[in-house]
Amino acid sequence: MIDIGIEPHEELSNFQAYSFVFRGHRCASMEGLLQSLKFPLIEKQNKVMSLVGLKAKRVGQKKKWYLDHTLYWQGKPMCRFSEEYQLFLREAYNALFEQSLLFKTHLLDTGKEPLCHSVGKKSQRYTILTEDEFISILTCLRSRQS
Repeated sequence: MIDIGIEPHEELSNFQAYSFVFRGHRCASMEGLLQSLKFPLIEKQNKVMSLVGLKAKRVGQKKKWYLDHTLYWQGKPMCRFSEEYQLFLREAYNALFEQSLLFKTHLLDTGKEPLCHSVGKKSQRYTILTEDEFISILTCLRSRQS
């Protein structure tokens, strides 16, 4: 079992500085993109997308998005529990996978080993990316290459 985000597999963490372009916007890390979704103002969202790791997480932790479960992409609201949001997540990870050779290599190097994310949360109510969502997306990306 490979625990993503824990040594020696921290290279698959959302905290890693993998730069990619998503829908025309440069993201410094997946964490920056995910945390940016908590902000309705486009300018603030764009700033958060430029952050990496704990800096991105700390900025996002201040937002109480979970009170109404509304997330935003470039000013447009999205419900956390919607199919639209699930498709958004998959599109974002696909962009990272296709544009970052290093991320792609690290993911494919896991072979067929089962993945887990022991530091991830389980409830959609309190996180913008559950452990199951994260692992499902990575497993799907990895299997496309088999």
